[in-house]
Amino acid sequence: MNASTLRQGHWFKQLPATLQDSLLHLARPVSLEAGACLFQRGDPPCGLYAVLDGAIRIGAVSAQGKEAVLTLIEAPHWFGEICLFDDQPRTHDAYAEGATHLLRVPQGALVKLLDAQPRYWREFALLMSHKLRLAFVALEQQSLMSAAPRVAYRLLQIAAGYGEVEGARRVLQLSQEQLALMLALSRQTTNQILKALEQDGVLRLSYGEIEILDPARLALMANPAGTATG
Repeated sequence: MNASTLRQGHWFKQLPATLQDSLLHLARPVSLEAGACLFQRGDPPCGLYAVLDGAIRIGAVSAQGKEAVLTLIEAPHWFGEICLFDDQPRTHDAYAEGATHLLRVPQGALVKLLDAQPRYWREFALLMSHKLRLAFVALEQQSLMSAAPRVAYRLLQIAAGYGEVEGARRVLQLSQEQLALMLALSRQTTNQILKALEQDGVLRLSYGEIEILDPARLALMANPAGTATG
């Protein structure tokens, strides 16, 4: 198990050492091929997951076949905690985006641990509340911001690992289509915005990849009025 990868993430790193050790002891490795399903909407709870390598696409498909992508979960993020709290079925689909390696802490074993050590519940509540804050920001932006600032802001979020890691990446393994689906924008609109940013020297685009060349200018575009987003 690659504990060093997990300790690069803020959530796992700040856990008590005893809880870190317990999670690693209970965890089992899971490997998925590209496109493989981890779980689907409506599936029973199956535990908590951490991404070690690759990415998991979280989304859903409507009855009409229209896909919505909420996010791509990359290392060292943990996910699946909602079902830990309510023991209800999975809310969305999870598929491997490329070959992906995970750790899985089974639901039953984790509940047993928390029954024995109830003080640890707060740590999992913090994991969920961080994502809830991100969701509220995304909802606000979708209502109040035009497409271009939303694109810029989401690129910066992805680069910063949604606040889970130190520093920021410059190269994102992300297609224009995936970005469009995350933001509920048309692919044409997203492509036009990205092409304009490339022409301005802010980004460099290649197949399945977006490189941020000028994060400062991208930040200005994401928050042109200087308003708070947290």
